[in-house]
Amino acid sequence: MLTDSPTVFLLDVDNTLLDNDRFTADLGERLQGAFGSVVRDRYWAIFASQRKEAGYADYLAALQALRLEIDETPDLLRMSTFLLEYPFAERLYPDALAVIAHLGAIGRTVVYSDGDIVFQPRKIQRSGIWAAVEGRVLIPVHKERALASMQRNYPASHYVMFDDKPQLLAAMKRSLGDRLTTVFVRQGHYAQAPDAGAADPAPDTTLAAIGDALGCGIADFAPVRTCA
Repeated sequence: MLTDSPTVFLLDVDNTLLDNDRFTADLGERLQGAFGSVVRDRYWAIFASQRKEAGYADYLAALQALRLEIDETPDLLRMSTFLLEYPFAERLYPDALAVIAHLGAIGRTVVYSDGDIVFQPRKIQRSGIWAAVEGRVLIPVHKERALASMQRNYPASHYVMFDDKPQLLAAMKRSLGDRLTTVFVRQGHYAQAPDAGAADPAPDTTLAAIGDALGCGIADFAPVRTCA
């Protein structure tokens, strides 16, 4: 059984450690090049519908559903290879792995992402993030609803959550209170959404980029501190 760590740093993946917006743009371009804009748009419609129903992104499930609607072609089979072999290590934000190493020197680093049970772990492995956190990876369906399980797996006196979604950070803060410091990383399309500044409570700390965490020490992650 794990003993309590003074501080556990919880790290989101998509648009926090790596540029998932760039990945989805590449996927859209690949779909359009292989099948045209109509099929591309149909894929994204299926993806959005499944995400609303399941509560998480599942790129492979959307591809499976698309398969039932279009003719079997070699290009369709190659799409699965495109997804599973995508070079996610090339989509890491600058200094993302250095930040993991920096935080690991002052606490315990844990990936706390959400997503499906096949593609999301694959993404984390191929990016190099899995190895950087030494396999400490949790991928619940909803992070904010899995806090009890997270605490059982990685007990700590204090938690620090890095994420690009301020509303999710607020939900976690309401559950954990002062035991959690929330760090809003202003990257990706969620961070630029009109309601990003309306989270209640507001994030304890805001960083313009994940690499800015290299300038932070353990004292900077106390609630209501700014180190950017």
